[in-house]
Amino acid sequence: MPKLKLPDIDKVVAIDIHTHAEEPCGTHPDDGYDDFQAQMAEYFKSPHKHPPTVPETAAYYRSKNIAAVIFPVDAERETGFRRYKNEEMLEIASEHLDVLIPFVSIDPHKGKLGAREARKLIEEYGVRGFKFHPTMQGFYANDRMAYPLYEEINNGGAIALFHTGQTGVGSGMPGGMGMRLKYSNPMYMDDVAADFPDLKIILAHPSFPWQEEALSVATHKPNVYIDLSGWSPKYFPPILVRYINSILQDKMLFGSDWPVITPDRWLSDFSKIEIRDEIRPKVLKANARKLLGI
Repeated sequence: MPKLKLPDIDKVVAIDIHTHAEEPCGTHPDDGYDDFQAQMAEYFKSPHKHPPTVPETAAYYRSKNIAAVIFPVDAERETGFRRYKNEEMLEIASEHLDVLIPFVSIDPHKGKLGAREARKLIEEYGVRGFKFHPTMQGFYANDRMAYPLYEEINNGGAIALFHTGQTGVGSGMPGGMGMRLKYSNPMYMDDVAADFPDLKIILAHPSFPWQEEALSVATHKPNVYIDLSGWSPKYFPPILVRYINSILQDKMLFGSDWPVITPDRWLSDFSKIEIRDEIRPKVLKANARKLLGI
């Protein structure tokens, strides 16, 4: 497969930095993945009974004239859900590069094997980013066992995107499906940002209940950005809106968390909150374009 090409960003109205790649429903019926997705849809009041496939996602974003960063989540070890293989997802996404910007995911517990996979994905496919979910993957972001993987991402000039804050994953399920919220405190990413000052880091989501920690890290570390996915903007805490409008206006990124939250819903609610007119284009497109280097 040739290296991934990027969409013509001049033609799109926005860049959604946070969308999920899902396999067709029923691919792994024995591991509970479909039941988990049904619970997620109920929690987020998603319009999708089953997660849309990558081609279906591309069709939606094409109809909206929005580019989308899309990624799977490798959480096999912690959840028992077999991962959507990076190469398989990339092959499918490569047919939709007019709107999709594929990232990948590797559980850092895979150690040297994961680091070699990251190097291959960057060198052979031209992958531009990696998704981490500390709660789903069961690790603290500053655990040194993850550093060989970060080194490969950093050396390849790619982006590391970390879930932060509470998660809908396992919410309402017995024991929260074993998911431990403590791993996703954004303050752990401060160590990563300090130890890898050239690594581009995105803290995903308003980081409830650690919003001020996330704002502190992004303010202090030049290489840290925040994506605003996973919440309707009408629920953004006032301090987050204040920072969007001021000192972090160049580091805030539009993200929906598709498919559980649609861009239609997010953008509609974003238009109703008090964001300065000159800052809206930065959040919706310009900041992500600069970060992605396109």
